[in-house]
Amino acid sequence: MPEEPLLVSIADGVATLTLNRPERLNAFTAALHEALASALAQAAVDEAIRAVLITGAGRGFCAGQDLSERRPVPGETRDAGQGLERYYNPLVRRLRGLEKPVIAGVNGVAAMGPPRT
Repeated sequence: MPEEPLLVSIADGVATLTLNRPERLNAFTAALHEALASALAQAAVDEAIRAVLITGAGRGFCAGQDLSERRPVPGETRDAGQGLERYYNPLVRRLRGLEKPVIAGVNGVAAMGPPRT
């Protein structure tokens, strides 16, 4: 049986959500998106949780989308925007709307874009 894509532990008022696909550098799949959405929804309503820590198992935080899940099927057209609308945009809105601090425990390499002007 495959491991759970997300590990959840709660201690001392902190919900630690660990992306748990270290063999794929914690790249997102539909199952990981769904597990993270569920855990964040629970954190939003659980008064015992005062903060959320998101981290990754293994040597990297998250490599992004697992593209093997999005392989094209012959004769089928894939729409990248569909994944954004179904998974990523709701995730960002859920994180932004959470009325508790969210901390990223980034292990491995981290990159960010240029500062906004």
